[in-house]
Amino acid sequence: MNRLHEKYQNNIRQSLVEKFNYTSIMQAPYIDKVVINMGVGDAITNSKALDDAVNELTLLTGQKPVITRAKKSISNFKLREGMAIGCKVTLRSERMYQFLDKLVSIALPRVRDFQGVSKKAFDGRGNFTLGVKEQLIFPEINYDKVNRVRGMDIVIVTTAKTDLEGLELLTQMGMPFKK
Repeated sequence: MNRLHEKYQNNIRQSLVEKFNYTSIMQAPYIDKVVINMGVGDAITNSKALDDAVNELTLLTGQKPVITRAKKSISNFKLREGMAIGCKVTLRSERMYQFLDKLVSIALPRVRDFQGVSKKAFDGRGNFTLGVKEQLIFPEINYDKVNRVRGMDIVIVTTAKTDLEGLELLTQMGMPFKK
């Protein structure tokens, strides 16, 4: 069992039950899944850019990403419906906890001028979205092999009913929020 998962099972779940006065331990919110999305805008002209993004996401997560395609044609961007424009990975259970542990303890502290992540990035239902400007903050990515710096969106989906419950869950998991 992963270190973060063990911490949730042994400590965090019980403290959430006490803080929010749940009648059962099963009512305590937990992290359902983590979705990592990498949009590759230059994949329209350069198909190799998408392959690089897929390889980097595979390195980060240990899971092969799904290629996302355009839903609509947009003539200003020279985009046709069905063109490959990005990739995404949905992580659950052990891989999810490994990725979160790596994100919180290794990757986020490596961000330049890091003061913490915003508490305003909750969606109203307890889910948290985090944008990362460059993939180089992860230790698996070799700086010399990167031909273009890409950002990614990391969505942490929880079973929390409110943003307050989601905030408390992620704070106890070790997410560095701004003071």
